Amino acid sequence: MADARARHVAIIMDGNGRWAKKRHLPRAMGHRKGVEAVRALVRSLQSIELECLTLYAFSSENWKRPEEEVDDLMDLMRRFIKSDLPEFLEHDVRLKIIGDWQSLEPDIVEMLEDALRRTADGTRTLAVALNYGGQAEIVAAARAAAEAGDITERSLANHLYTADLPPLDLLIRTSGEVRLSNFLLWQSAYAEMLFTDVLWPDFTPDHLRDALDHFSGRERRFGGR
Repeated sequence: MADARARHVAIIMDGNGRWAKKRHLPRAMGHRKGVEAVRALVRSLQSIELECLTLYAFSSENWKRPEEEVDDLMDLMRRFIKSDLPEFLEHDVRLKIIGDWQSLEPDIVEMLEDALRRTADGTRTLAVALNYGGQAEIVAAARAAAEAGDITERSLANHLYTADLPPLDLLIRTSGEVRLSNFLLWQSAYAEMLFTDVLWPDFTPDHLRDALDHFSGRERRFGGR
């Protein structure tokens, strides 16, 4: 069965470091340019008519990176939340955070809680995966389902971070890498996948529109014939 329109797209934003290296710039500049790409997509959500966009911003494995790089990423997060919250409100975007984000620095948690509260009525959702790991999400959901005494696919899905989001239609990874990197493992079971060589800082709303056009031509059978 072919779907005319994707409701939920997720993106593994990869390639910030390589973007900076190609230009002989510090790695931090690649991350900052990557934030600009996020900002452009947020501004385009209404015109693209996408219900939900989920972005892999910081994995639970990213703590293994050099301390200086992690600190820079956390500072970028602070600046993004502070500077872009008005744009979320202007463009009617609801922010959702998935992952163990409440274990981040207290000031970041406070900023995120404020942003979640203020954007709660938005009609388009930007879900951001922070301190997220797909395997840990499944384990936590399985434990919750077991405690409820109802271990079925449906009950487990109801305990995932994404339980209130539309099913995942399309997963995109930038930079030419072809792997899931522990992202939305359960949700990707029947999602279409698109891997592009475009580095994340160069990814634009037009690239997303092209991906959606490609998706619209796919025949989705969900295991049938």
